[in-house]
Amino acid sequence: MANLTLTVDDEVLRRARIRALEQGTSVNAAVRTYLEAVAGGSTSRDAISAFLEIAGRAQAGSGPGGRGWDRDDIYEERVG
Repeated sequence: MANLTLTVDDEVLRRARIRALEQGTSVNAAVRTYLEAVAGGSTSRDAISAFLEIAGRAQAGSGPGGRGWDRDDIYEERVG
C-alpha cells in the first residue's frame, strides 16, 4: 500500500476529523474509501456492506417490534 501526502486547510481537516469521529472512522479511512469509489475499485457488495455498517452505527429505526403500516394507515397519512 502506498502513502499519500495531502495539503488541506486546517479548518477543513478539523471538520473532517470531527465528522470521522461521529461516524466511528478516521479521516484516513474516509479518504481511502472516497478514492476507492472515485477509482472504481468499490464493488456493489462493498458499497452495500459499507451502507449497512453505517446504518447499523446510526441506531435509527423503530426496532424489531416497531411500527407496522397497513393500507389504511398509509392512506390516512397521504389524505389526512
